[in-house]
Amino acid sequence: MWKVKRMNRARIVVLTIALGAGSVAAYLASGSDNRPPPTEPVAQLPTVDVLVAKSDIGLGQTVTPNDMLWQTWPAATAGNSFIRRSERPDATKEITGSIARSPFIAGEPIREPKLIKANGSGFMAAILPQGMRAISTEISAETGAGGFILPNDRVDIILTRREKNPDPKATGDLVIPKIILSNIRVLAIDQAPKEKDGQNSVVGKTVTLELKPEQVTLMAAARQAGTLSLALRSIADINQTEIADERPRQRGVNVVRYGVPSSTATQE
Repeated sequence: MWKVKRMNRARIVVLTIALGAGSVAAYLASGSDNRPPPTEPVAQLPTVDVLVAKSDIGLGQTVTPNDMLWQTWPAATAGNSFIRRSERPDATKEITGSIARSPFIAGEPIREPKLIKANGSGFMAAILPQGMRAISTEISAETGAGGFILPNDRVDIILTRREKNPDPKATGDLVIPKIILSNIRVLAIDQAPKEKDGQNSVVGKTVTLELKPEQVTLMAAARQAGTLSLALRSIADINQTEIADERPRQRGVNVVRYGVPSSTATQE
């Protein structure tokens, strides 16, 4: 009897151990099935430190060390014109004092073609391209597109002159408008606030234009010949070049003199 009880106890112990081992094996098996697969290591892209504008840099602004910072860029996107820290670690000192020939926006890489060293020269001489000249002329709200012309805009210059009508029967002088220069870049404009109808508007008094040497004499003569007006060009027309038609053209002009209108024909 005693042996039978001992055998029963041994069977119970063995059965308990077997059940426990089976449970552990089942738990481990279920855990391994739900475990996410191992992730593949992410390839690290090579990077370089590029000199960029820390904040907006305006046209003609003198660049200071506080205007620049080094920023990490993917090496594949860093162009050859970008300034790299590995190649020029002292670039911030070298560029300090340069004048911006074109504006920079915050985060834009600093590129030296958009900068120039003044070397004691004035702002206008620094930003003026080689071979070009700067000439100024007076304008008003009526002749300067109502104050909407700003630096770097493109304009057409119109000369309006009056001539005595050769026809003795005609009343009034001849008014002859003509575009003398086209697609001219505005370098600067002298602007001062002017109150009009209770609101402040910006009206330029003097505009500085970028001209070729042969255009300077034409502009100087035109200032003495009549009234100059600026016609603002659309940004979409900047690359268009007009070819002057040298053939004589007749154009009707309405002239009002002493309140009496008359129609005359002008020939260009």
